[in-house]
Amino acid sequence: MDISYTTPVKPRPTLTWRIRWHRWRNRVLSNPSFQRWAARNPLTRPIGHRKAIALHHLTAGFVYSQTLAALVELELLDVLAEGPTTTQEIAVRKQLSEPATETLLKAGQSLKLVEHYEQGLWGLGELGAAMLANPGIAEMVRHHKHLYRDLTDPISLLRDRDGSALSKYWHYDAVLAGSGEPQVYSNLMSDSQAMIADHVLAAVDLKGCQQLLDIAGGTGAFARRALESADHLTATVLDLPAVASQGLEQEPESPRLRFVGGDMFEGPLPLGADCVSFIRVLHDHDDERVQLALTNAYKALKPGGRIIVAEPMAETRGAESIGYAYFGLYLWSLGSGRPRTSAELTSFINKAGFEQVREQKSPMPCLVRVIVGHKAYS
Repeated sequence: MDISYTTPVKPRPTLTWRIRWHRWRNRVLSNPSFQRWAARNPLTRPIGHRKAIALHHLTAGFVYSQTLAALVELELLDVLAEGPTTTQEIAVRKQLSEPATETLLKAGQSLKLVEHYEQGLWGLGELGAAMLANPGIAEMVRHHKHLYRDLTDPISLLRDRDGSALSKYWHYDAVLAGSGEPQVYSNLMSDSQAMIADHVLAAVDLKGCQQLLDIAGGTGAFARRALESADHLTATVLDLPAVASQGLEQEPESPRLRFVGGDMFEGPLPLGADCVSFIRVLHDHDDERVQLALTNAYKALKPGGRIIVAEPMAETRGAESIGYAYFGLYLWSLGSGRPRTSAELTSFINKAGFEQVREQKSPMPCLVRVIVGHKAYS
């Protein structure tokens, strides 16, 4: 993708008092003499210590990620879930030397993925146990090797996102054109939806819905969970034909669940639903296509019906880095999409024609936030 460098330069905005204060603060903090003084001063030393640790975490983040990747690839957390075991036993099972095994285990311990007991035994740490309860996390860790391949040269990636390793591995258009792997695509979609389905269903009430249309629903992970939570509900899962076929292979159609092959951008979408859902879908696509998908959903929905949009959103309090740092670079590498704020998504949904658009409280907003809108009766 060619980048134009001829864009007219806009006049620089007037500096506010907040910006001026921050410029002064940054000049002070970047002064080596101040840093030495702050490290010696008993009042400022604890603050400096915390900031130094935070800065080190930023520089060491890739090492932490690769520690997790090694534990996942070796299926070491599954071994530890069987019961406490020794370094030697793990080394033999995983064909590693004992020093290498101990290095990995101690690294995992520092990240709370692994725990060390007396008598040289090792077991699961708190985060390691939590990972086993969410298998989709391990699948995403395996998938990240494609992202990391792109991020080995982040400047090149930022200058040209076309042809990235991640976009070749998992991309909507590739599967649509028949050049992508539908099994890989559908498995990743299923894992990402399964992780957050319960959080979405805790935020919305499906009692008033009779027919759910889950758009780009993969192999039906969210739809199946929705059917389990509401006995009166039936569901249609729409996804690319190759992905819909994968869903049928996993579970043949039943009176309550069916799969339809189609394209949410081309339409028309299946009619008759009084509830449509986009579960971790819209952030994968650019603005124009998001607006088109929402408009198509509005046309397919019954008057009085609802739309559910659920995905991680930018500027989530306490999870800001997940939105703009992780998903920002991930989606850039993917080749389409971007993280959006709740306000931005609300604007898209309103523009599609929906009314009473508001965010519902999610039990896990760092992973998924939920917006609901309504289609008027007339």
